[in-house]
Amino acid sequence: MEQKEDNLKDIISHAKEYGFVFPSSEIYDGLSATYDYGQLGSELKNNIKSYWWKAMVQMHENIVGIDAAIFMHPNTWKASGHVDAFNDPLIDNKDSKKRYRADVLIEEHMEKYRNKIKKDVEKGKKRFGDDFDEEQFLATNPNVLRNQAKIEDIENRMRETLGNGDLEGVYNLIMDLGIVCPISGSKNWTEVRQFNLMFSTELGSVAGDASKIYLRPETAQGIFVNFLNVQKTGRMKVPFGIAQIGKAFRNEIIARQFIFRMREFEQMEMQFFVRPGEEMKWYEYWKEQRIHWHKKLGLGEDNYRFHDHIQLAHYANAAADIEFNFPMGFKELEGIHSRTDFDLKQHEEHSGKKLQYFDPELNENYVPFVIETSIGLDRMFLAVLSSSYKMEDLGEGKQRAVLSLPPALAPYKVAVMPLTKKDGLPEKAREIMDTLKFDFNCIYDEKGAAGRRYRIQDAMGTPYCIMVDHQSLEDNTVTIRDRDTMEQERVAIDQLAQIIGEKVSMTTLLK
Repeated sequence: MEQKEDNLKDIISHAKEYGFVFPSSEIYDGLSATYDYGQLGSELKNNIKSYWWKAMVQMHENIVGIDAAIFMHPNTWKASGHVDAFNDPLIDNKDSKKRYRADVLIEEHMEKYRNKIKKDVEKGKKRFGDDFDEEQFLATNPNVLRNQAKIEDIENRMRETLGNGDLEGVYNLIMDLGIVCPISGSKNWTEVRQFNLMFSTELGSVAGDASKIYLRPETAQGIFVNFLNVQKTGRMKVPFGIAQIGKAFRNEIIARQFIFRMREFEQMEMQFFVRPGEEMKWYEYWKEQRIHWHKKLGLGEDNYRFHDHIQLAHYANAAADIEFNFPMGFKELEGIHSRTDFDLKQHEEHSGKKLQYFDPELNENYVPFVIETSIGLDRMFLAVLSSSYKMEDLGEGKQRAVLSLPPALAPYKVAVMPLTKKDGLPEKAREIMDTLKFDFNCIYDEKGAAGRRYRIQDAMGTPYCIMVDHQSLEDNTVTIRDRDTMEQERVAIDQLAQIIGEKVSMTTLLK
């Protein structure tokens, strides 16, 4: 784990050095858990958004996108349950003075038992080789069964206490498990308390309850309150979806781990409206679709796993997370939830307006059920960045930092370089750049030795470098270098657009 934590430090440092992510307000010593995306970071972020939007909206005839306001009528949050129930169970350690989410402490304790099971399986594989039957081993090995029983016991107690809002029970569970503070190593805990995560502010010039509004803690409600607007103006037939990318805000007490958990973050959400009774079919469909979308990026199949929720939110009848193997271990990247008809019914009740769909096939009105897919854009950014970053040994004591970003997501697709700053080479390079920049985000680089320029582009994640030399002036060919293999080949200038296009096109990902 220590090596992975060091890896996170390297990624944070690399992200700053190359203009991906900066600490916010850094000249004023920063603001905790807020970050700014730099010139390369904003490009990468926009490319991730584009991949999601195209896969979700452009590739589906029955999904459309909206962009709802951040400020909403305060009754929205009463209806959604956020005013009364958007709380985290928090516990403080009296010795370290650090605050933790109680449920996360318990989850991390269970992860220790899961890791023990994983180690036992690995030992079994080494011992028995090809004869190893993992399924039978998991069902019969005494150590595995003992650890599995512990996990199930904790899960049951967690479901019972958190589900009933029994904070004393949550505290007792932490004490019974002997969970210690990761910093002080002591069990000197306070009681568990609930803390509401919404930021509030005043609307207009008069302060007071009458003008109190909230920064939205999620983007989903903007979709629900526009359900009928979109359905009628878009002439949408159930099943159909509404997608949105936007900022959300949570007053996280424990915001940490770089851009993984922030107070201001961006969500990519899609709410899919279905007939009541058909929700589980669509829930399974979207689980499959979403994991497929992730794996197409080639960040490593083993870096993903599904985690079914122990404690379901008050509105859900099924929920699963797609977890990714971040530098901090497996953590939630995306949630797929069957939200039932909770949201639309709540808004019907609080607004007094009918939010129903007339189904011509069934000849009846109903409130649709909803399947939600919700992914944190900042977490997706971290997943892409952390799995792409590597230090490669080149021999003779030399190393290179390389970001093997999926080419379709890379900030710059191609770097155009003249070998020298004279003999008409910069002019030729500019000419090439001017033809390519209509189709690709290009960067021009003429400063320093060729090898050094290649290293900088590798660290920025640029898939291709084009070197313009004296031969280019004679026969209209250039050297094109591949970031990942470092191989170079001579190609005709008029073939460049096609060669680059095939490698960096998002179409390949979407097909």
